[in-house]
Parts: sequence; structure tokens; C-alpha cells
Amino acid sequence: MPEDVSNQSRVRPTYVREERELLDRWLEFHRATLIAKCEGLTDRQRKDRPVASSELSLHGLVRHLAETERNWFQRILGRDLDRQPIWPGGALVPLDEANWEDDLEAWRAECGASRRAAESHSLDDYGLWRDKQVSLRSIYLHMIQEYARHNGHADFIRELEDGAVGL
Repeated sequence: MPEDVSNQSRVRPTYVREERELLDRWLEFHRATLIAKCEGLTDRQRKDRPVASSELSLHGLVRHLAETERNWFQRILGRDLDRQPIWPGGALVPLDEANWEDDLEAWRAECGASRRAAESHSLDDYGLWRDKQVSLRSIYLHMIQEYARHNGHADFIRELEDGAVGL
């Protein structure tokens, strides 16, 4: 099982590894990157939506990616279609009553559940998404791109909040 780096410094994986380890480590890198974008900010800054036309906030992105972890690893790979959303009203908003520590713990729990689900399957095992087979390999690739895309959003949000870049 890959090391949980979601509460540690990011570790960029080397590029020469077995496929499974490479996928595991890149997903961990992107998980840790998301959290790095949120560190050192106030609760208000994490909840702030600095782009007027967008509902995106750092806090909301953490919640969204917790839901995404749950969806792809539990509902799709694990075929647990009865698994309910963590935030039925939506992950991105509203955030006024949201508690950062609770939501961060929910995200960490979902990442842990995803690791355990992935560990119990081969890369060729598949779940069902929209009545189509999707392999764990494909789920890994989807999750890596999902985090990478949202980490790009987080870069912009963080820069607008306090000018920090390259975290």
C-alpha cells in the first residue's frame, strides 16, 4: 500500500517504477498537492470564492475531491451504488457552516477508503460507470487528471488569496 502523504510534504515520484507503483505515487502526489494549496490560510480564505463567476474555493475543492474519491473507488469500482454522497446538498457550496477540520478528515477518510479499495483489486479489475466497464487502471488515470485539473484551479485561487505561487 502506498504511503499516505496527504498530510506530509509532497514527494514527486521518479518516473521509472512499475506501473502500479507509479499510478499510486502520482495520485498521492496530487492529493498532497491539493492540501499544500490549503495550508497556512484562514478558514475564510479557504472558503473564499475569489473568481466572481465561479463557485470554486479551496475548501469546496477538498470536499469535491472527497466526493470524487467516494464515487470512483466505492460506487464505481466497489459497485456500491447505494453509497450516498457525503454532502447531499453539494460539495462546493454552501460552505458558511462547513467545518474545515471535519471536512478535511472526511477527505482523508475517503482517500484511505480509496487506497484500501484499490489495494484489493488488480489494475485490470473493473467497475461499472454508466453501464460501461472501467478498469482500475482507468480510474487511477481519471483521478490523477481530476486532481491535476483541480490543483490548477487551486493554484489560481491561492494566488488570488495571498499571492503565493508554486506551492
